[in-house]
Amino acid sequence: MNTLRGTKVAILVADGFEQVEMVEPRDALEQAGASTYIVSPNERVVQGWNHFDKGDHFDVDVVLNQANADDFDALLLPGGVVNPDTLRVIPEAVSFVRRINEQRKPIAAICHGPWLLINADVVRGCQLTSWSSIKTDLINAGAKWVDKPTVLDGNILTSRNPKDIPQFNEVMIQLFTSIVNKAA
Repeated sequence: MNTLRGTKVAILVADGFEQVEMVEPRDALEQAGASTYIVSPNERVVQGWNHFDKGDHFDVDVVLNQANADDFDALLLPGGVVNPDTLRVIPEAVSFVRRINEQRKPIAAICHGPWLLINADVVRGCQLTSWSSIKTDLINAGAKWVDKPTVLDGNILTSRNPKDIPQFNEVMIQLFTSIVNKAA
C-alpha cells in the first residue's frame, strides 16, 4: 500500500509523549508509503512514556526551531499529558501548528494532543474529541466536543485515547491521502 508515497509527515513531540500514540500511527503512515519526521524542541533524542513510566528514546529528525511547515504535507500530534503541555507554551510549536492549519494541510491529534491546537487557535468552531480531561479546555476555546473514537472536521482529525488507535489510523490514512492527492 503506497497511497502516501512522497508524503512528508511531521510528528511534533516533546519529552513525555505517549509512546503508543506516536509509534503505531507512525508505523501505519510508513506502511502507507509516507516519510515521517520527528520534529522536537530537543536536539538529538526525545523520550516517550508508557502511561506514567518512561519509555524509549527516539532520534529527532528536525529540531523545532529549524522546522518549516512548508516542508511538510501533514502533521501528527501524539498525546500524553506532559508532551502537549510542554509544546503549547513554545512559540515555535504553536506557530508551526498554526502554519500547517493555515495551509489546510491535514492534522491528526490524539488524546491530549488537541491541547496544542487550542494554543494555535485552530479549534474555534470545530467539532473535536480528546481525552476527557481536556474536554472543558476545548469547549472554552470554542470547539464542540463529542465523545466518539474519531472525529473529522475539515482538515483536523482527533481521537480520544490509545484504544481508538486502529480507527484513528484508518481515518488518518484516508484523510492524509485525500488532502495530499487533492494538492498534487
